[in-house]
Amino acid sequence: MSNAGAYYITTPIYYVNDRPHIGHCYTTVLADVAARFHRLMGREVFFLTGTDEHADKVVTSAAEHGVSPQAWADRNAAAFKEAFAFLGCTNDDFIRTTEARHREKVSAYISRLIESGAVYKGEYTGWYDAGQEEYVTDTAAREADYKSTVNGKALIKRTEPCYFFRLSRYQGKLRALIEERPEFIRPDARRQEVLGRLRPPAELHDVPISRPVTDDPATQWGIRIPGDDAHRVYVWIDALFNYLSVVDTSERRKFWPATVHLIGKDILWFHAVIWPAVLLALGEPLPRTVFGHGWWIAEGQKMSKSLGNFIDLEKVRAYASRYSLDALRWFLSTQGPLTGNDADFGHAKFVETYNADLANGIGNCASRVANMIDKYFGGAAPDAQGVTALAGHDWPRIVGELTTGADGAAHLASRFDLHGALRSGVELVRKIDGYINTTAPFKLAKHADDDPLKKRELAVILYHCAEAIRIAAYLFWPAMPWKMDELLTRWGCPTGTQAVQRGLTLADLAAWAGEHGLKAGAPISKGEAGAGGLFNRADAAEVPPGT
Repeated sequence: MSNAGAYYITTPIYYVNDRPHIGHCYTTVLADVAARFHRLMGREVFFLTGTDEHADKVVTSAAEHGVSPQAWADRNAAAFKEAFAFLGCTNDDFIRTTEARHREKVSAYISRLIESGAVYKGEYTGWYDAGQEEYVTDTAAREADYKSTVNGKALIKRTEPCYFFRLSRYQGKLRALIEERPEFIRPDARRQEVLGRLRPPAELHDVPISRPVTDDPATQWGIRIPGDDAHRVYVWIDALFNYLSVVDTSERRKFWPATVHLIGKDILWFHAVIWPAVLLALGEPLPRTVFGHGWWIAEGQKMSKSLGNFIDLEKVRAYASRYSLDALRWFLSTQGPLTGNDADFGHAKFVETYNADLANGIGNCASRVANMIDKYFGGAAPDAQGVTALAGHDWPRIVGELTTGADGAAHLASRFDLHGALRSGVELVRKIDGYINTTAPFKLAKHADDDPLKKRELAVILYHCAEAIRIAAYLFWPAMPWKMDELLTRWGCPTGTQAVQRGLTLADLAAWAGEHGLKAGAPISKGEAGAGGLFNRADAAEVPPGT
């Protein structure tokens, strides 16, 4: 039975024929931000990532490096785990398709499909893209001049015995489902793309789900078709089952169906059509959303190792080292290709975003307020005495917007609008900066020692600002947990990490001057001398990291 309060998010499982790069990092960080948001919203979260290891390329790459396929898979799977740990990803599990727990489940699912008649044995002739390890339709092959759309190499005409999945049986059901549930495929451009291939005169054909085993070592690597060792399960079908196999246990069944399958747009068809059809054949509930994001380009060009603009893990680490891991995660989360359009990882754009949102944004705002509290109130949170209104200043409206802003961020996160959810924190900081500019506490302070009323007004203004920064920190936290935990620790408030551990929700934390709010007299630290700023301003003229 599903758990309405559960949130299950998955990334694709990544090929282990090479090391991680910016694409893998982006998708997994984005899933981590979503998982953190939902934990902070009080939901029970399960976040899954992992590696896809039964590809032909694993065998060929392993041979080139003089090791066994399993050893090669082990090496690169470890590299993915290490990369995701470095990025601070809080995945609850990491599945490898060579693990027994997955292999056994795949065999059981294929057996069910064969027994139900959804899978049958036949012979397939088609155009095969060896680089992608997939067949393409006659139409797609012809339109591409019988070359791979990925690497430009010639497609191969093949005829081979195999097992088929009756995809044609589910065209009507899938079309109706996608038309009735706009949230099933997002963003909408991806949904329309799929519908265009499902509406008449388009016609779905049954798809091969196995490959014959031959003397070629590459064909011997994989899960065998149950009862027929002469055939192995096609790598894409094997991989898709991971989303179910990991949670198909008595303890984890409550998480199925998945809330979000987060993928790149290049694998949309498998996830939005073939996978749902397989689930229908198994009698399993379908995921709520398949979200296909776009790709990264670099400095306005498609990434290429030959062009020297490929963003590998070393460059990712270099950016994190210079600007902080939080800043890197912020850029990926807010400037990435989430809407489906491709996004540019340009150095000037990175620095512009870093300065605008972080150095001149939350960093500068928190520093200004902490310094004024230190200077005018001895580093102790001033007492606003319950005052939320000052003559001539519209703070009551802003206070109301704080709670609704947190509610809005939660709503946006639940719709997988992570850009919008995180921008809620940026907008709040802008309001605080505007309030400081309007009330000019630094001017009031010149007369505060001689005028009790001005001293009280100064206390109210600075408490308002500090309390609002506290709330903003929780809105930034899913993308920047370490810097925001540092800020909240300085403010003497529960960190985002502590809040999740204690079961506190964003609604609890966003309550103005509530139980978890800033307390009058609490120490407000401005940080160590010379290092008080969360983010130091960057110079776009600097040589980009990793070059």
